[in-house]
Amino acid sequence: MIRVPILMYHSVSDTPNEETKPHSVRPSDLAEQLAYLSESGFTPLTLGDLVASVNKNNGRHVPDKPIVITFDDGYADFHTHALPLLDRYRFPATVFLTSGWVADAGDDAAGRPLDDMLTWGQAREVAQTGIEIGGHSHSHPQLDQLGDDELRQELRRNKGLLEERIGAPVATMAYPYGYSSARVRREVRKAGYFAACAVNNAIAADRHDMLAIPRLTVARHVSINMFKRAVEGNAVPLIYLRERVLTKGYAVVRRTRYGLRRVRGNV
Repeated sequence: MIRVPILMYHSVSDTPNEETKPHSVRPSDLAEQLAYLSESGFTPLTLGDLVASVNKNNGRHVPDKPIVITFDDGYADFHTHALPLLDRYRFPATVFLTSGWVADAGDDAAGRPLDDMLTWGQAREVAQTGIEIGGHSHSHPQLDQLGDDELRQELRRNKGLLEERIGAPVATMAYPYGYSSARVRREVRKAGYFAACAVNNAIAADRHDMLAIPRLTVARHVSINMFKRAVEGNAVPLIYLRERVLTKGYAVVRRTRYGLRRVRGNV
């Protein structure tokens, strides 16, 4: 069985605002984490490359000690702080971009960005360095709470804008907040994505649904020792016990909310 740690980052900053702070990491911490991965012989892949490698019919194979590094939302500090560090170690990564949050989105602006975001020019520059750009919805809603028409619009508008502005195919995505459902995953497939990330705080394996790939959260509270244990696959359920319990509990709440809204005719 193939097992791959897929890391989920957000903001990379020494001075995050109060909304992004819990999910952010310091540049110095990211540097230490990347140094450990490099020294320990991990082979970094984009999410798209990983999925292609798992497909045994195309002649590719998964390298020894694979790892995938992902960043959600598209914060401006990715360009400022994360990109130079990834370049130093020659590490590819995947950035899941919320198209309505882009700094110069103009008439396409939607939702409420939590901090300074990448511009379209920066996103194109990032893509030209070999970083994969993936989708992350248009306005960053809880996709599993949307009606069918609004859900399709969120997915397809995001994908269409990214491909138009970046000039490259977009085939992978991540669910805002990690939330999805069987209905959402069906629409993701119809929108043209072949892989999508959730959270779940587990090591990804080739037995997982490619439209519900688990990731490991890397945030401010994750020490270097926790990080090492997580990427090496040691006691991951214990490291993320609190997060996993909260995720499962809230999934029940969201399903109940959506069911009630359908009964009331709101979706």
